[in-house]
Amino acid sequence: MNRTALRELLEKVQAGEVRARQAAETIESMAVREVGDFAQVDGHRAMRTGLPEVVYGEGKTGAQCARIAAELDRLGHPVLVTRLDAAKAKAVRRAVPAGTWHPQARLFARRRGVDPEPLRGPVAVVCAGTSDIPVAEEAAVTVETIGQPVERLYDVGVAGIHRLLTRVPALRGAGACVVVAGMEGALPTVVGGLVGVPVVAVPTAVGYGASLGGLAALLGMLNSCAPNVAVVNIGNGFGAGCFAALANRIGRMKDEE
Repeated sequence: MNRTALRELLEKVQAGEVRARQAAETIESMAVREVGDFAQVDGHRAMRTGLPEVVYGEGKTGAQCARIAAELDRLGHPVLVTRLDAAKAKAVRRAVPAGTWHPQARLFARRRGVDPEPLRGPVAVVCAGTSDIPVAEEAAVTVETIGQPVERLYDVGVAGIHRLLTRVPALRGAGACVVVAGMEGALPTVVGGLVGVPVVAVPTAVGYGASLGGLAALLGMLNSCAPNVAVVNIGNGFGAGCFAALANRIGRMKDEE
């Protein structure tokens, strides 16, 4: 259940089309749905936070991912399963045939039941190099599954900064930015100095030995002198996509009384 579905249900109660007790039972029944003896689906998360529940695929079997995804789909929620390999994705696809497997992003997604929101613009997903694209795609597909448009700006790192500067109009038309970079992690600061919207920086493990598996980029981003830059963990494209999508929302209009 998301906010739109809740509002529609309450309107039916107000119009006398649905009994109050029936509506209460419907809302209560969707709070927690047990899936076997290994998972509990949070049916109210989209209503509570504006973001659907997401399945983290690593550490789960393909059968477990498939059963959780099928329950989310049955409830009419968007389905997003992250960090999947091809074998697990095949199992999830059998359970939710209407979804799409994104191998580069290691995501399985089915967009549906998304609340319409007034937005500032598309979310710009920017990455420094081609090697950063898998993490950038995780962010981009996450934003799209949440129901927002994405502008992809790839291979625009600071080593050839003229490539980024040609894309400034697209950056400035965005409502929020996700910026993915490895090596020294300088790109988010540059983007932050060009735009007046929130920038979510994502360090990656791309780089030679002294990059320390993304730690150098993480520390560089945490020390950004651009005040509109916030940082997520190494490789966390999913978290960056969620944060950017929330930041891109103008805010729900007050319902007319």
